[in-house]
Amino acid sequence: MSTPVNTTAANVTGTASGTLNGKVAFIHGGSRGIGAATARRLAREGATVAVGYAASAIAAEALVEEIKATGGRAIAVKADATDADALTLAIDSVAEQFGRLDILVNSAGVLKVGPLESFTLADFDQTIAVNVRSVFVASQAAAKHMKDGGRIINIGSTNAQRMPFAGGATYAMSKSALIGLVKGLARDLGPRGITVNNVAPGPVDTDMNPEQSEFGAALHDLMALRRHGKADEIAAMVAYLAGPEAGFVTGGDLLIDGGFAA
Repeated sequence: MSTPVNTTAANVTGTASGTLNGKVAFIHGGSRGIGAATARRLAREGATVAVGYAASAIAAEALVEEIKATGGRAIAVKADATDADALTLAIDSVAEQFGRLDILVNSAGVLKVGPLESFTLADFDQTIAVNVRSVFVASQAAAKHMKDGGRIINIGSTNAQRMPFAGGATYAMSKSALIGLVKGLARDLGPRGITVNNVAPGPVDTDMNPEQSEFGAALHDLMALRRHGKADEIAAMVAYLAGPEAGFVTGGDLLIDGGFAA
């Protein structure tokens, strides 16, 4: 069973812009990369942020302390993407602790590539479990607690639109599945005033896909803007979707990929 590992949250101070004041956000897969950048950005906008992690407890706790040091509110919560009961319990515990849940960001993901003839069923199953099943589980759990104005935001991928190299079929399929899930959930939850969207990044400079690598440089040849994106740029799109100005945006798969799929 998973429980919050840090229940101390500092008061919001002048560092927050205020667009998300009073909101509570659960970042599933929030300890590293895009998830961590999103946690920082939503906290800066005034949200109380629960940083969900599976194995990176040290990174999650360090991020919480960083957010608190700049006047934000944050906790770290263990939430294994492959354990439906634990993930649901983690989300329920955050909603219970703070009395509400307004924003879910599904940022947990795995990237496994390889030729069809040697791609293992175990890797296939893990890809679906983390990239698709956990998004459904987290969305189902979070929606129970959301009121009018709730936001569910998934981190998808431009590879749902374009997979220009061999070996990425399973990853592309998993991210394509999120498009259908988002469109269906947008219909299911629209009558309750809850929006559901994908943010679909292209190559982003994280430990999963570093810009300074041979593979990273090759990706630039496929793009209109010949560079990796920054995690903060993706977080800015998430913050927009989480905020009041995006109240009429739902069922979308919003590319932020430097023209990778252009």
